[in-house]
Amino acid sequence: MTAPAVLVLVLVAVLVLSGALPALLRPLLLRGGVIDVPNARSSHARPVVRGMGLSAWAAVVVGMVLALVTGTVRVDRGVTVIVLLIASAAAALGWVEDFRGVSVRFRATAQLLIGAVGTTAIALAFGQTGWWIPAGALAIAVYINVANFMDGINGISGLHGVTVGLFYALAGQLSGQWWLTVGALVLAVAFAAFLPWNLAGGRGGGAVFLGDVGSYLLGGMVAAMAAAGFLAGVYVEYLLSPLVIYLADTAFTWVRRVRSGARWYAPHREHVYQRLTDVGLSHLGSSVVVTACTIAVGLLGVVSAQGTLGTSIAATVAGIAVVAGYLASPALIGRLRRSRRDPGTGVRRPKATGGGRA
Repeated sequence: MTAPAVLVLVLVAVLVLSGALPALLRPLLLRGGVIDVPNARSSHARPVVRGMGLSAWAAVVVGMVLALVTGTVRVDRGVTVIVLLIASAAAALGWVEDFRGVSVRFRATAQLLIGAVGTTAIALAFGQTGWWIPAGALAIAVYINVANFMDGINGISGLHGVTVGLFYALAGQLSGQWWLTVGALVLAVAFAAFLPWNLAGGRGGGAVFLGDVGSYLLGGMVAAMAAAGFLAGVYVEYLLSPLVIYLADTAFTWVRRVRSGARWYAPHREHVYQRLTDVGLSHLGSSVVVTACTIAVGLLGVVSAQGTLGTSIAATVAGIAVVAGYLASPALIGRLRRSRRDPGTGVRRPKATGGGRA
């Protein structure tokens, strides 16, 4: 069989495993007390099972191992192993956080250690200088946290895994990095299979959560593929553009909190995607806004990388406009919804009716 045909079978195995395991894990996690209890920063109203990212983790491990043993990845096999180990180390740290909790200092140290060891291995695999190690360590640790911060409503992480996975798969194809295409597709399928479980509760009532094990897996694997892709010579526009919305939301929120005098490190629910739910969007609606903007910026990144200088400048400006629109979206949507209410009454203006269906 050809490598693409074998890859299809690998992805089917990932899909089945990630989609079926939650049914087995849910009662075990309930008995273990791995429950997310609502607090001031929560976007859900009732206790919800968390830690279900174990299913995505298992699916990713099985998928990557199958890709290696079946010969789907014949070149840069060592890089595939390194990416898997970085993602698994991040997921393991997230599981400890879900199950028993760790201090902020321990968590930050462990994340930086994962990033430093992982980047060292990547640099050695590609024969790159050690000067990249501090930058890679910081980048991996930062994006693990970004993915964790952004995992606050149903659907957002699953859709992010699918979206970034597909963009990175395309980047691998355009750059001749087959290992990147395979790893990215495994990630995309694993998170796609989890989405129905996560979306089952509408506004957070009956869904199950990835937990830190799932968000750390997502952040760790995306960051590992980005770092390895960068050192392999993949255009930075391919790697960075699908991450811009997540990075912008996190940075913008941090700046707002610092300027307001709030404790920036304290739990909160002031991210743009959370404020979108505050102005009336559902969890899925907010997640779709984030995903649509991510797709738009990602496509503009591809255009920027492949176009002329003028095209690249235009695509960059358009990308900045998308980011600015996203950051302003809670205020814009809130203002639009308020404008539909009668001043001083808070009552919606009646809609014109046409007398019934044709």
